[in-house]
Amino acid sequence: MMKSTLQNDADSPGNLHGLHVAIIMDGNGRWAQSCGLLRAAGHRAGAKAVRRTVEAAPAQGIRLLTLYAFSSDNWQRPEREVSLLMELLREYLLEARDDCVKNSIRVSLIGRRDRLPMDVLGAVAAMEEVTANFKALHVRLAVDYSARDALVQASRLLHCPNGNGREMFSRCLGHAMRAGEPAQDVDLLIRTGGEQRLSDFLLWECAYAELYFTERMWPDFDEKDLQAAVEEFHRRERRFGKVGEKSLATSS
Repeated sequence: MMKSTLQNDADSPGNLHGLHVAIIMDGNGRWAQSCGLLRAAGHRAGAKAVRRTVEAAPAQGIRLLTLYAFSSDNWQRPEREVSLLMELLREYLLEARDDCVKNSIRVSLIGRRDRLPMDVLGAVAAMEEVTANFKALHVRLAVDYSARDALVQASRLLHCPNGNGREMFSRCLGHAMRAGEPAQDVDLLIRTGGEQRLSDFLLWECAYAELYFTERMWPDFDEKDLQAAVEEFHRRERRFGKVGEKSLATSS
């Protein structure tokens, strides 16, 4: 199988030791509607899919998993739904803590924090502190996240008269996202729910990502779906602007 060959100026654990997979977890509401349930039921089922995916990730060679949990645009949703999503985030952080400790999984948040409820911030801080040094898998939850906003903030921080501009920008972008480390290129972006767009998610980091879209609604996504996406990734030839090995073989 083809290993990750990401060319990121800022060396990252995800690039050196495994895949960086990012997932746009879409389809909770439509899944609930198809089952004759309220949207809240879809979000709760989606939270279970998060647990399944995190558990399955290490076996697929994934070292960094970034999950789009709540975009900055999601604040426009009905207040009741937003409150539920925040409560589900808090519950996940509390309930998954023991499993993360047991399995050496690091969990952190990227995105704005100043608009999050205090009880959510407390759960975030506790999870980040207790899992900070774990290495088996790093799960990043993108909450109140906007790639465009992060890029704007990074550009304001950038002062690079000399040196590698991309590396410096990656560092500034990581700071803008509150990631604690430089922005890390994505190997594979998965979007569930049948839509085929990035929706303001990791725009800089996805410059050379392989894109994988599936009709599967997020609440139904399981370890077999994750395996299928990773296997499809390994079947693709990643050239990064160069001539591919297959093309070289046929031209020689």
